[in-house]
Amino acid sequence: MVKVLQTINKYVHTFFLLVAEISLAAMVIIVSMTVVMRYCFNTGIGWAEEVPLLLVSLFAFLACAMGVRDHTHMAVTVIYNRFAKDSKARRVLDTLTDVCILLCGLFMLYYGGQRCLKMMKLPGKLPMTGLRTWWQFLPIPLAGFLMSFDSILFLTGVLKPHETLFAEQDIDYSEQIIHMDKDGNIIKSKVELEAEKSHEKEDAQ
Repeated sequence: MVKVLQTINKYVHTFFLLVAEISLAAMVIIVSMTVVMRYCFNTGIGWAEEVPLLLVSLFAFLACAMGVRDHTHMAVTVIYNRFAKDSKARRVLDTLTDVCILLCGLFMLYYGGQRCLKMMKLPGKLPMTGLRTWWQFLPIPLAGFLMSFDSILFLTGVLKPHETLFAEQDIDYSEQIIHMDKDGNIIKSKVELEAEKSHEKEDAQ
């Protein structure tokens, strides 16, 4: 079951990452075409402002969800780094983070979905493309679904906190810092001390 959920998670994110990439590429192409036509040919495209706005909304919300999956969002780790690696305190903070993201994702999924359903019942359309107005709100529940899905998998242990899908794992520079004692003498870093301890244990065995 774990493998199945991991596989589903991978393919779902791969699909939405492709959608985000196509949206970004299309937005860049349309905006570039608009600039060239306006300044070189003194003309433009009627829908060239409306479509990029829809695409940037889609790209931004999906990118937000991808960041949750690979833990690439900015974070203040002043308190987090005071605790030892793999300690109970860090696990508690990781769990608290996943719970907060889950609540945020559920909020976006529920209220964004409600907004889309409400707009579907109305006859309004976007002025230039003629698309129904609910399309501009669709990225919100999509991102909420992805964030909720990932958070649940992290909380249940299906996904591990440091497992990444697309991004490289962040380096914990706090463990590579050269420390100094009270007298100002440079002492070895945590990584070096742990390496020496492991070598001593291997030699003892």
